[in-house]
Amino acid sequence: MSVEKETTGEFAIATFTCNGAFLSVVLVTGASGFIASHIIKQLLEEGYKVRSTVRSLKDEEKVKLLRELYSGSKSEVQLVEADLINADSWKEAVKDAKYVIHVASPFPNTIPSNPDSLLKPAVDGTVNVLKACAESGTVKRVVITSSICAVYDSSLPIPKENEETKTFNEENWTNGEDPHLDVYAKSKLMAEKAAWDYVKELPDGKKFELVAINPGMVFGPLYMNQMGTSVEMVKRLMDRSVPAVAKLSVNATDVRDVALAHIRALTVPEAAGKRHLIVTSSVMMKDIAVILQKEFKPQGYHIPTMVAPNFFVWMSSLMDKTCRLVVPRLGREYKFENKRMQEILGITPTELEKTIIDTANSLIEKGIVKKPKEKKAKKAKDETDATEG
Repeated sequence: MSVEKETTGEFAIATFTCNGAFLSVVLVTGASGFIASHIIKQLLEEGYKVRSTVRSLKDEEKVKLLRELYSGSKSEVQLVEADLINADSWKEAVKDAKYVIHVASPFPNTIPSNPDSLLKPAVDGTVNVLKACAESGTVKRVVITSSICAVYDSSLPIPKENEETKTFNEENWTNGEDPHLDVYAKSKLMAEKAAWDYVKELPDGKKFELVAINPGMVFGPLYMNQMGTSVEMVKRLMDRSVPAVAKLSVNATDVRDVALAHIRALTVPEAAGKRHLIVTSSVMMKDIAVILQKEFKPQGYHIPTMVAPNFFVWMSSLMDKTCRLVVPRLGREYKFENKRMQEILGITPTELEKTIIDTANSLIEKGIVKKPKEKKAKKAKDETDATEG
């Protein structure tokens, strides 16, 4: 694989040239993100020519990691500098692309003091990408990464019409007018609505097809070291930085299924003009802890499986900003349908147990979760063998 760098106007480009023929050009925004890295990897495996965006090619460490990720691919990869709030940067990015997968979106680890710091780049960035697509003359379909929280977010009470079944589908929309709505959920809701509104108003000569992918809490192996709150949850359980688990409903999904959903959505005719929930199953956080405990206790890990009283979680949130995101969601159980995922996109959800175990193994392999000392691991294995015997 060879690497070439060039500058087109004011925009820098890095090209990783690999052997083999390729299919259409696909632009993927946010190359280094958890979901985007899996999308790119799968696109390359299918033979697409991929162009993806980073905020700066001067970040040598990030570019190096991406280059290693793409090594051995059978098609060409380009990295282009583009910024969500810089509309002009997207003109070069979408050039000659037939498909666009818009994944990039700001993601907070804590509640931001200024909501606009999250809302503005999420909404304006989405519209900037779509405007460039409309002007390109080549883009035929755009797939955007939305979220289940644009369908329903558990920072709000369950709506009356869903109280009986506690089940949501693609026809449901989160109430964006509720002042208690989590700001990240609001950013995903507003960005998705802005996308549908923008495409609806396009003149016929500039129209393209739009698809929304609405994944649940995304778990799975990491290609890059960037973690979302879902993977962070597994990390905290594995390194026991939390003494107990919250009474929290988790609508989990596998990142590999999410990536495949984006790719299927590019070409499946029936996918166009629709939202698609990508969810494996609805479980409690304790269920995830039990999966981890069963698999990793013999290796010396001690996973907390006791459910913490809600009051304890609330007290913890006074000192731990991450816990503040959890408090409004405590005790709410709900689920999402995944009919379109299976019937339109043709995806059978990965078993939750495999997803969670693969997530933890990835964290260990990358050194994000430290391995227990060998002595502790042997002692834990002996205890397990004695119990089972």
